[in-house]
Amino acid sequence: MEVIESSLDVHAIRKQFPILNQEVNGKPLIYFDNAASSQTASGVVNALTRFYEKDHANIHRGIHTLAERSTTAYENTRKRVQEFINAAEVAEIIFTKGTTESINLVAHSWGSTNLKQGDEILISQLEHHSNIVPWQLIAEKTGALIKVIPINEKGEIKLDEYEALLSEKTKIVAVNYISNSLGTINPVQDIIKKAKAKDAIVMIDAAQAAPHQKIDVQNLDCDFLAFSSHKMYGPTGVGILYGKRGLLESIPPYQGGGEMIKDVSFDGTTYNEIPYKFEAGTPNIGDVIAFHEAMNFIEDLGYENIQAHEHRLLTYATEKISTIEGVRIIGEAQNKASVLSFVVDGIHPYDIGQLLDAKGIAVRTGHHCTQPLMDFFEIEGTIRASFSVYNTLEEIDYFFESLQSIVSKFS
Repeated sequence: MEVIESSLDVHAIRKQFPILNQEVNGKPLIYFDNAASSQTASGVVNALTRFYEKDHANIHRGIHTLAERSTTAYENTRKRVQEFINAAEVAEIIFTKGTTESINLVAHSWGSTNLKQGDEILISQLEHHSNIVPWQLIAEKTGALIKVIPINEKGEIKLDEYEALLSEKTKIVAVNYISNSLGTINPVQDIIKKAKAKDAIVMIDAAQAAPHQKIDVQNLDCDFLAFSSHKMYGPTGVGILYGKRGLLESIPPYQGGGEMIKDVSFDGTTYNEIPYKFEAGTPNIGDVIAFHEAMNFIEDLGYENIQAHEHRLLTYATEKISTIEGVRIIGEAQNKASVLSFVVDGIHPYDIGQLLDAKGIAVRTGHHCTQPLMDFFEIEGTIRASFSVYNTLEEIDYFFESLQSIVSKFS
């Protein structure tokens, strides 16, 4: 990865995250659990508060002023997402409650229509459970088979073996853009191109990519792509599903109810146009509206600056932790996002996590919803430190000193 000099004022950025200015267990909070959920920018919180104090009303079906204001703000966020990922049109943007629901929607609606006995679904060993289990469920219903794309010891997809797995039986390839457990940045453009050569469609789980790098769905030429607000300094409970118009129009709704219909009678129902066909019921209105501010926050910082700062943090932390005896980094891909996963000889990850928490340091421990990946490395789980724009080198120094102290005591 090319290192670009960052112009970010990290201390000014931190002022937009008041949650960071607190003590945990008598120590200043150091938040290194950003791959699970980033903290929420103050502009997002203010937008959410403003909605509930000024504009709260249900959307689309009301003719009064509050309903019109909330509807306009909600649809403005949809338009903002379209621009953010360069979708061809706003109708290709569907709101869900998260990446998991987005993937389930595709697996259920597209899979139930297009998969049959003997068809093949390709996923990788790097996948989160949310990009494994939905495909297992639809495979059980349709008789389709799941094939797994292998990885090497560094945590990188073996592209030659992926290409060998592709055949006329391959109907869909579902892979993540960036691994939540290892930080591996997958060569998705190459993966998509090879799938297209076999007339397979491609679903990209971009939950970990969206906070770290610019996504252009038209340039990627993916068929579906999903990501979540809460990993992008926004609210929880908001997900995005991008899908090409032709595919979205060709598949049935995921859920039934209000909003997703045109006409209902006891003799039958006519479905609404996209994207509303996939948005049954009252949505998470306030949080969708507030997500607009999260995208503004990211673009104001600039992805080049974000990448440069996070790459510096990752490089610094990797060099530091590599000097601690008994520590083994899990996932050493050449192209990585700001995720550092590791194990310590003779010490369970949970014990490390608890002892770090006692020092005010928040990390994630366990299998990170990637049990098959942990099985590949023959470990129960890892300690995962994941860095963001508001983290500093000084925090990494304290993290390193604390970890070294913990390891020394166990030794």
